[in-house]
Amino acid sequence: MSTKLKQNASGFHRVLLKISGEALMGGQNYGIDVDVAHAVAKEIKQVRALGVQIAVVVGGGNIFRGVSKSAGNMDRSSADYIGMLATVMNAVVLQDALEKLDVHTRVLSAIDIPQLAEPFIRRRAVRHLEKDRVVIFAAGTGSPFFSTDSAAALRALEIKAEVILKATKVDGVYSADPEKDAAATRFDCITYREVLEKQLKVMDASAISLCMDNNLPIVIFNMRKPGNIMRVVMSESGVGTRVCLETP
Repeated sequence: MSTKLKQNASGFHRVLLKISGEALMGGQNYGIDVDVAHAVAKEIKQVRALGVQIAVVVGGGNIFRGVSKSAGNMDRSSADYIGMLATVMNAVVLQDALEKLDVHTRVLSAIDIPQLAEPFIRRRAVRHLEKDRVVIFAAGTGSPFFSTDSAAALRALEIKAEVILKATKVDGVYSADPEKDAAATRFDCITYREVLEKQLKVMDASAISLCMDNNLPIVIFNMRKPGNIMRVVMSESGVGTRVCLETP
C-alpha cells in the first residue's frame, strides 16, 4: 500500500496521540467534560492543518478501569472488557467534537461494535490517514490484561507513526512525583532503560519495552496547557520529556 506523506512545517508526518480517560474529566470527578473534548478537538484540527496525519488512542479511566477499586473483586478479564467499552464511549465523544469542527474522523474499535465504530483493520486505518482523516483507536488491544498504553505502542507501530505523544496532567517526566516532592526535577530527555530501571510512571513496562525494541520515541507532555499539542508536534524546546534510545 502506498503511503504518500505530505511535506509540512512540522518535523513529523504521522503521529499517534495518547489521551488518558482521566484527561477528559476536566475538573470533574467522573465522566466526560465535553468542553475539554472540544478543546482537544480544536488543537487536533490545528495540527492536522499542518499536513500532519493524526491517530488517537483514548483511555477509559474516567469511566471504568479494570484494575481500579471500582472493579472490586470482579474477574480481571471481565473488568478489562468493561474498561474497553469505556474507551469506545470516549472515542465517540471525541469523534463528535472533531466532526463539529468539520474534521473527518473515523473510530476503529478492537471490539466489534458496528453501530458505533468500524472494526480495526491496519490497512484500513492507514488508508483513512492517507485521506487526511483523524483516526481514533478504541477498545485498547481488544484483549484483557493489556493497558491502553500498550495499545498506543502497538497501534503506533502498526501504522508506522514516527512518535507517540502522550498527553498527561504534568509537563514531563520527573525524578519523583512533583506533587509530593518539591525537589523533583524534570528530564528533558531520558532513555527507555532509565525509565524501566527507575520505575518511573511514564507508561507501563510492556509499552516501554515495545517502544524500546522498535526505537519508537515517546514525548510526555502536559495537555492541560492550551497549545501544547502543537508545540510538541513542532518540536519546541522545553516542552515535555522525550523518551528514546539515547540521550543527547
